[in-house]
Amino acid sequence: MNLRERVRSIALFKQLGPGLITGAADDDPSGIATYSQAGAQFGFGLLWTLVLTYPLMTAIQLVSAHIGRVTGHGLAKNMGDILPRWLVTGLVALLFITNTINIGADIAAMGAAAELVVGGGAHLFTVAFAVASLLLQMFIPYRRYASILKWLTLVLLAYVALVFMVHVDWAAAGKGMVWPTIAGAGAITTVVAIFGTTISPYLFFWQSSQEVEEVDQDDGKHALTEAPNRRRASISGCEWTRMLEWRCRAWSRSQS
Repeated sequence: MNLRERVRSIALFKQLGPGLITGAADDDPSGIATYSQAGAQFGFGLLWTLVLTYPLMTAIQLVSAHIGRVTGHGLAKNMGDILPRWLVTGLVALLFITNTINIGADIAAMGAAAELVVGGGAHLFTVAFAVASLLLQMFIPYRRYASILKWLTLVLLAYVALVFMVHVDWAAAGKGMVWPTIAGAGAITTVVAIFGTTISPYLFFWQSSQEVEEVDQDDGKHALTEAPNRRRASISGCEWTRMLEWRCRAWSRSQS
């Protein structure tokens, strides 16, 4: 690899941030538990949900990122500009409730996993994880904390390593991916759980908000509505659509 290619690879890695962290965060303990139970009960029978959930999750994450990067505001602010205040308040309240329950389930699962590994009480580990997470968010600067989280996403490579450590019936896996099957009410419930944990509401808000944080923490960056000449460098290629260009122009006119 020559020097130019190394510089490009380093620059590409530095650009990885909000999308990488948000995508990794969606693979949370509650999601892992759902996928594990689906596999244990139905084998490869529900693998076809991957074909549907992955592109949907990617598209929603991309749209949420564009909204935050273009407008410089999160989803709640943008929805408030369009929808009635009471409706936005209700949606945010529902998000708060679901996020609280989801975070509680995630931290409890982390405590249970720690108990399996080192022994002790799961409740004690749960409280320790909750306090540690709160203190890290309060006292570590955003830029440093985001960098730490980005490196921690490398643990997801364990999934790749696991493929080489266990026996996989690739013929059955291929069939399960392209031939949808739903056997009974239990399978229907599991499909709903898979879609719910993969395309979670907090994913949308998190992605757009973190894009805003990236802009706020860098004096050289601005929302694309404030610096439309930089839009090609920020969102390039086919990602930059006519709809987003129209949104930038409409937003600029509304602020003038």
